[in-house]
Amino acid sequence: MKRWALAALLGVIVLAALGSGATQAQPPQPTVRVLYVKGIIDPVTTRYVQRALEHTQASLYVIVLDTPGGSLQSMRDMVQLILGSPVPVAVYVSPPGARAGSAGTFITLAAHVAAMAPSTSIGAAHPVDATGGDIPGVLGDKVTQDAAALARSLAERYGRNAQWAEESVIKSLAITSQEALRLNVVDLLADDLPSLIAALDGRTVKTAGGEVTLSTRGAVLVDTRMTPFESFLHTLVNPDIAYVLWIIGMLAIIIELYHPGAVLPGITGAICLVLAFIISESLPLNWGGIALIVLALIFFALDIKVSGFALSVGGAVALVLGSLILFSPLTPPSPTLPRLNVNRWLIAGVTAATAALFLFALSAGFRAQRLRVPVGVQTLVGVEGIVQVDLNPSGIVLAGSESWSAVAEDPPIRAGERVVVTAVDGVKLVVRRADAPRA
Repeated sequence: MKRWALAALLGVIVLAALGSGATQAQPPQPTVRVLYVKGIIDPVTTRYVQRALEHTQASLYVIVLDTPGGSLQSMRDMVQLILGSPVPVAVYVSPPGARAGSAGTFITLAAHVAAMAPSTSIGAAHPVDATGGDIPGVLGDKVTQDAAALARSLAERYGRNAQWAEESVIKSLAITSQEALRLNVVDLLADDLPSLIAALDGRTVKTAGGEVTLSTRGAVLVDTRMTPFESFLHTLVNPDIAYVLWIIGMLAIIIELYHPGAVLPGITGAICLVLAFIISESLPLNWGGIALIVLALIFFALDIKVSGFALSVGGAVALVLGSLILFSPLTPPSPTLPRLNVNRWLIAGVTAATAALFLFALSAGFRAQRLRVPVGVQTLVGVEGIVQVDLNPSGIVLAGSESWSAVAEDPPIRAGERVVVTAVDGVKLVVRRADAPRA
């Protein structure tokens, strides 16, 4: 019996070992992390990509890209993150209608796998200033040649069309997804994300950690999106939003100065101005435009105290000019940014609303502040009282919780009758019957 028991125990151990070996022999299911980069490339986008690439438990990263361009420094930081990743990174220009413009072209060229959806575009990477014009002189030549060298080196790294990459910068070329595939600018086209994942299975790519053969069959797709705070900051990087924050912040501070102790305008203004400063780090801010806007608000505020509309007209002109050049610096800080301007209709609406605020609301408040405030016995005018001693015509009246010597306009008035104070003569009140019509 002991022998049979020992044999049964050994059999169980062997079967368990075989089962464990079979389980360990099964390859782990691959994981693909999907990132979504949409809009202007800014420091928030770069931090988001950096955070996402820190997840080492991934077989592949896919960046779904749709951008008109962005900050030069943010673009270079993102390119370095992709090139330094030991895990393959695929950039997928999607959905249909999306584009990889300006800075997006460099990001796509830096990817280990460059893919596009149908009806998308790539290119137009020629450096421009913030107004969309060419950068003049030697500065323009240096910026253009530097960007062209970067595009050419990225394309050569993965055996793509280096000549087109260079010409997209020098000649500002832009092509469709079909042309990009034919010219060897990108590696493949895919209708959607699952099609892309399926097409990448078995492809060998070169990463910072060496060559990697992709195994994406049956991969689990994990969306790695921006946090709510990152999404909020990224949404704020918009010239129209930044412009509105600047205006609201300045107006609120002026209102607080006119009405000290109101607190709420001061808090609102401080928050809006801080947010405007944060956003302006990612936008080509022109401090001359800020100076004109501040000057316009000063003109509006001064016009409250003087007659005529000359200062208001000057304020409106300064506000419009400052708004137009607010994001048009003389020296372009980032040649890969798309053209940024505040919406003209927004400028018109803000100018009209600001002028109306100062001409009507604030001026009415200031006039109210200048009104003479009655003090002392003068505050009894209009107050009702009760006759304590007959007025014939003089007597005593209880008014304002105190007894006063009074003179009646329409004597005699008996004790107990109600009267209204019509004037003050020294320390005497002038009164009339409460129910009597005013002469």
